[in-house]
Amino acid sequence: VQLQASGGGLVQTGGSLRLSCVASGRTFSRDALGWFRQTPGEAREFVAGIAWNGNAYYQDSVKGRFTISRDNAKNTVYLEMNDLKREDTAVYYCAETYDKGLLRLWIRQPNPPFDYWGQGTLVTVSS
Repeated sequence: VQLQASGGGLVQTGGSLRLSCVASGRTFSRDALGWFRQTPGEAREFVAGIAWNGNAYYQDSVKGRFTISRDNAKNTVYLEMNDLKREDTAVYYCAETYDKGLLRLWIRQPNPPFDYWGQGTLVTVSS
């Protein structure tokens, strides 16, 4: 299983970015997908998740600004990030796991059990 994340970069406060993550090696349409982020010295944070049926879940800190979506035909999950803030600066990782119907619980957990991970893409928000 491979996940390839892309789309990170440098953006000013209030700007937008769209991250993409292409997956291969599994039945993508049956899996839950997630975006996480991490800054140096901090714990990894579960930012957003999307279930096999399209139901999406978000951390409170990004609700209304970030949108997760998936294209099963392209085996791709996206994270549309708008109104970016300096505190959104982090390395963003995509992840995949078989959907057990638990995303609504996992979004509140510090380390949900996703099985497969991408390599990370850096998002830097400057003022």
